[in-house]
Amino acid sequence: MKGLNFTYGLSKKYFVCNFAICSINFVNMKNIIFVFIIFIFGCSLRFPMTPSESDLQFDDLATVWDEAMPLGNADVGVLVWQKGSSLRFSLDRIDLWDLRPIDSLQKSPTYSFQWIVEQVKKGDLQPIQGKFEKPFDMPGPSKIPGGALEFNSGAWGDVINTRLYLKNALCTVEWENGTSLKTFVQANNPIGWFVFENAPEDFELQLIPPAYNRGGGLARLGYEQGSVIDNGNTISYRQKGYGDFYYDIAVKWYRRGRNIVGTWSVTSSISREDALQEVHNAMKRGVNADYRKHQNYWNSYWDCSEIVIPDSVLQNQYDREIYKFGSVARNDSYPISLQAVWTADDGNLPPWKGDYHHDLNTQLSYWPAYSGNRLNEGLGYLNTLWSQRDVYRQFTKDFFGKDGINIPGACTLDGYAIGGWTQNSFSQTTAAWVAHHFYLHWKYSADKVFLEQRGYPFMRDVAIFLEQQTIVNDEGVRTLELSTSPEIYGNSLTAWFRNITNYDLALIKFVFRAAAEMADALGIEQEVEHWKKLEKQLPEFSVDKNGALCFAPGFPYNVSHRHMSHAMAIHPLGLLDVSNGDKDRKIIEATLDALYKHGPAWWTGYTYSWIGNLEARAGRGEKAAAALRTFAECFCLKNSFHANGDQTKSGKSNFHYRPFTLEGNFAFAAGIQEMLIQSHSGIITLFPAIPAEWRDVKFSNLRTVGAFLVSAEMKDGEIVSLIVKAEKGGELNLRLPRNGELVKRVMKAGERVRII
Repeated sequence: MKGLNFTYGLSKKYFVCNFAICSINFVNMKNIIFVFIIFIFGCSLRFPMTPSESDLQFDDLATVWDEAMPLGNADVGVLVWQKGSSLRFSLDRIDLWDLRPIDSLQKSPTYSFQWIVEQVKKGDLQPIQGKFEKPFDMPGPSKIPGGALEFNSGAWGDVINTRLYLKNALCTVEWENGTSLKTFVQANNPIGWFVFENAPEDFELQLIPPAYNRGGGLARLGYEQGSVIDNGNTISYRQKGYGDFYYDIAVKWYRRGRNIVGTWSVTSSISREDALQEVHNAMKRGVNADYRKHQNYWNSYWDCSEIVIPDSVLQNQYDREIYKFGSVARNDSYPISLQAVWTADDGNLPPWKGDYHHDLNTQLSYWPAYSGNRLNEGLGYLNTLWSQRDVYRQFTKDFFGKDGINIPGACTLDGYAIGGWTQNSFSQTTAAWVAHHFYLHWKYSADKVFLEQRGYPFMRDVAIFLEQQTIVNDEGVRTLELSTSPEIYGNSLTAWFRNITNYDLALIKFVFRAAAEMADALGIEQEVEHWKKLEKQLPEFSVDKNGALCFAPGFPYNVSHRHMSHAMAIHPLGLLDVSNGDKDRKIIEATLDALYKHGPAWWTGYTYSWIGNLEARAGRGEKAAAALRTFAECFCLKNSFHANGDQTKSGKSNFHYRPFTLEGNFAFAAGIQEMLIQSHSGIITLFPAIPAEWRDVKFSNLRTVGAFLVSAEMKDGEIVSLIVKAEKGGELNLRLPRNGELVKRVMKAGERVRII
C-alpha cells in the first residue's frame, strides 16, 4: 500500500487529496479510470457527526465574543461568532504573552517578605502597595490576543442554525441562502479547518489583527503594528511583541466549485513553529485526513469516562465542562490560565491579564482530572510546574530568604511574579496548594515512578520551605509570624492576621502529612518521622462558638465571602472528613450551615461550584445539586462560559459583572463527580451524595485512589451493575450504598471483575 498525493490546480486555486492505491498500472485505461474515481471520492468532504442532548445549539450566532462557540486543542483556540455583518473567528494561542520584566519585582532590600512583615507591623501598607501591587496595573507582562478572521457573511441572510457537536469538537453554522460552515480545531496540530459549502461567488476573507496602535487597552503595550500580507488564497501576519517575542498567523484556502476549504494556524517564537508551514502541511494532509485523526483523539477522550444523571441541567453542563477541559488541557501544553485559548476579543487586555492565578484558579481548573479519569490531560499542569522549579527556587531564595520552593500567587507564562494584592500574590502557602496536585496524581495513578521522580521531590521542596518559614512560639506551637486567607477583608491591614489562619494551617498541615505519607511509600523512614514531628507541632483548626471553622482565631465566618479559604481542610484537602467520626462531621456541617446563614451577597460562580464539592464531601446530595444547579443556571453564559457574576440578577450574588474565567466551570464538573464517587478516605464510596430523587444513575470508568476504574449503574434506587478494573493492582476497599456493605478483595494489575 503506497500513499500518493494528487494536486489539482485551477486559476491559481488548488486542492490536495490524499488516498492510497495498490499496484496501479497507469498505462492501462481501466486503471486510469479507477484512479480518477478514487480521486473524486477521496476529495469529497466527509465529516461524521455524533449529536448529543448536551450539544450547544441555537438559531443564531452569538454577537459578543464571550458567548461564542469555543473550539480548541490546548495550544490554539477559536471563538466562532458574528461581529456586525461578518462571521468572525477570534484566534488565540496559549503562549501569546508579553513577558517584559517588572523592575520593582527584582532582588532588592525591599523585595522581601520580611520587609512586608515590618511594614504591616508599622501599620503602613502604602509602601507595600506601591511596590507589589501597582505593577499589576501596568500593561505588561500579560497574556495577549492573537487576531481574527472575518468572512463577509452579510449577504447570506440570517443564521438559521448553529451547533457545537461536543463529541466531535466540531461547529456547524447554516444561513438562509443555503451556505453552511463546518469548522474544527484539529486535536493534534496547531491548526484549525473551515469548510463552507454552497459559498457565494463573492466570498471574501480578511485577516484582522488586534489594534495594537489605535487607542484601547492593547495600545498601552507600545507595539509597532504588524503588516498583513495578502497573496490571494494565502494571508499571513506577523506581530512583534516585547523583546524578541513575535507571533504569526497564516490562513490558506482553495475553492472547488461552490465549496471553500481552508486552514489557519497561530504560532509563536516560543513554540518555534511556523504558521505558513503549518497551513501548507495541513493542505498536504487534507481536511479529511486531519478530521479522521481529530476524531480518533476525541473518541478516545470521551471513552475515558461517562456519567448519566437524571437532571438535564446538570447533565448538559457537565458534558460541556468535560468538552471544554478536553479543549484546553493536554499533557504537553502549558497549564490552563484564566481564559486559556479563548482570550477576550474586545480590543483590551484580558481580565486580570489572563495570567496564572495560583490562589485558586489553576487549582480548581484541574479538579476534574482525577476521578474523571483524565490524568493525562492533567499532566500539562504538573509538567510545567516541574519544569519551572528553578524559577520558583530563585524566587523563594530572593523573596523569602529560604530554601525549597514557594510559588508566586500570580504568575507569568514562565513562572515569574506578576504582582497584585500582596496577601494573595505573595502568600506563603501557594506552593502547598499547587503541590496538592502532585499528591493527587500519585494517589489516583498509583504510579511509584512518578512518586519517586516527581511527586515526592516536589512535595519535599515545599515542605522544606514551610519548615523554614514557620516559627515555633514559646508554647512549642509551630505557626507563622503573619498569616493570610485569600481575599477576606480585602486589601487592608485586617487581612494580615497575627495568628495563623485556617487556610495557611490546613495547607501546611497537609504538606507535612503528605510528605510523610509519600516518604513512607518510598521507604525513607528518617524523613517520615521528621515530617510527622513537624505536623504534630501545628495547632488545631480554630472554630467559633457554634463549631464552624473560622478564618483565624477570633475571626469567625460572619460575612459573605466568595473564597472558601477557611474550609480548605474539608475540601479539597480532606483533613476534616465525615468518615473520621462525629467530631469532624459536626465541624463540617456547622461550617457549611454558616455559609448559608451569612448568605451569597459576595459569592461568585466558582463559589457555588466549590460549595457543591463541599456539600458532596458532607454527603448532602440535595444541597450539592442545588449549588451546582445555581452555578449552571445563573452564572454561565449561553455557551456555558463561567461569567463570575449572577447573570440573572435573581439574588444569587451582588456581583453582576461578566469577566469570563474557567475555574468555576471545571470545579463544577468535579462537584458532579464527587456526588457519584469518592475515595479520598481510602474506601471507595458509591453514590455518596446524590439526591434522594435520583433513582436512575450510572457512570463508567470513574477513577479512584489506588488506580481503580469503577463503572456502576443504579436503577430504581438499587445497584444493578458494578464493575471494577484494577489498573495497577492492590487491595480494593469499596462500600456499597444503602446497606453500607464493605467489599474487600486483592486484585491483580489489569484484573477486571464484576461485583454485581
